[in-house]
Amino acid sequence: MTTDRFDGESPTVDLGGLPGGGARSGSGHTAVHPTMVLEGPQPEVPQRRRVPARLLIMGWVVLLMAAVLALVNIVTWSALTSKNDERVDRALSQETREFREFTAEGADPETGESFTDVSTLIQVHLRHQYPDRAEILFGWVEEPAAPGGGAGSAPGTASEAVRIRQGQEPPFDVSADPGMVASVLESPDARGTLDTPAGPMRWEKIRARPPGGGASGWFVIGYFTEADEDTVVSTMQTIALVSLVGLLVASTAAWWVAGRILAPVRLVRQTAAHITEEDLTRRIDVSGRDDIAALAEQFNSMLDRLEGAFTAQRRFVDDAGHELRTPITIVRGHLELMGDDPGERREVVRLVTDELDRMGRIVEDLLLLAKAQQPDFLREEEVSLAELTSDIDAKVRRLGDRDWRLESMAEGACRLDPQRVTQAVVQLAANAVRHTGPGSRLRVGSALSGGDVLFWVADQGPGIPVEEHGRIFERFSRGGGASRGDRGAGLGLAIVRAIAEAHHGRVDLRSAPGAGSTFTLVIPTGKGHV
Repeated sequence: MTTDRFDGESPTVDLGGLPGGGARSGSGHTAVHPTMVLEGPQPEVPQRRRVPARLLIMGWVVLLMAAVLALVNIVTWSALTSKNDERVDRALSQETREFREFTAEGADPETGESFTDVSTLIQVHLRHQYPDRAEILFGWVEEPAAPGGGAGSAPGTASEAVRIRQGQEPPFDVSADPGMVASVLESPDARGTLDTPAGPMRWEKIRARPPGGGASGWFVIGYFTEADEDTVVSTMQTIALVSLVGLLVASTAAWWVAGRILAPVRLVRQTAAHITEEDLTRRIDVSGRDDIAALAEQFNSMLDRLEGAFTAQRRFVDDAGHELRTPITIVRGHLELMGDDPGERREVVRLVTDELDRMGRIVEDLLLLAKAQQPDFLREEEVSLAELTSDIDAKVRRLGDRDWRLESMAEGACRLDPQRVTQAVVQLAANAVRHTGPGSRLRVGSALSGGDVLFWVADQGPGIPVEEHGRIFERFSRGGGASRGDRGAGLGLAIVRAIAEAHHGRVDLRSAPGAGSTFTLVIPTGKGHV
């Protein structure tokens, strides 16, 4: 026996090797409108309603996870459906292939005799088949039509013998329903789907014809897919339920995690809301090493700078008011008491001019101290220490008739602001001149010590008590040894300390009553030292 290949149409099986189976006016000029003046309290501009960042983060996380879970569900459903279709196709193809192979042999495997009719062929083949519970295998043999039967008689109008089915009971016996059998056999396609009371059934048919023109028949394989589809639906329902629970858990976790992450941000906002000009002491507790912790640290640093700026501003105002009040009072008193005598007028003008000059120096010093807090206070450059020391020595010698001695000069170079360093050392030298007499020995010099460069001024003056070593560097502070005629504002050493601190350095003092004083400006050289 041989079988025919089929492409789209029903296959045929032959017995005995036989073939078979802006508004502008109408004139074009810009319209001029009168100015509207609003009087009385102005309405507050409504602020835009802000969505909390925590809610936004949770929303985006939930939206992203929902999209991923939806994609997973769709891909899983598609994969399960495709797998079911492939399994059904394999089952149909396997049964068709086995029937083709059986018909190709053309003999009964038990007796060895060749088949002479289609009915016997199908019966023998079905006895050796063990179909799945969802499968149905049956044959339909076309017996000669009974007398009086029209040419259009449907399958099954002959006797029951034309229906041959395997013994196992299928979900629904399609072969016992002539109408369903007719819809399968009369279909022009080799494969199709049939709706049955047991659900959809995928089928495939193949036709067999005996030699000699006897009764031909059909071999039909059916596969009920409802059970597999129910399994897919049940699986997808389980996956969807798990996805929904996972989405709820992820939403809760996202809300909690976002709250933990944004806690420092909320603290920053709350701290910023409570900051006023009178209270800049609030700070944020920093924990962790993430970007939020870095933000909190930067915010604390900003508050430190802001507090320093407000403190400097208040100090400037207080200092200016304190120090300028005295010369202003003196000037006003002299002017109010000034008479008509020319000599008296000249004396008053001299005194007033002197006080105004002192006021000018105080204002300049206060402005310098205020500027010391700004980033552009220093203009650093690579400087030769020997040349800088020589220039400083030449300048301080003009401050007074003293026995000036240049002790040493540092060799090499470092990065610093030569103008500010010169200003600081000259200020120290001016203090030494103020507290010593003519001919007194004053020593200046510079040296490298480890990673620092030192500039010093030493005198043989009265010295400074130990308890005053820290206080004399404060603003408007005068040491106990200052003479009554000393008209300094007490800002010189404060300026020296500000210059040293701007270089990340310090001012050292060695002094004792009767032993003179040595002020040393210490500036770190870092990698600038060569």
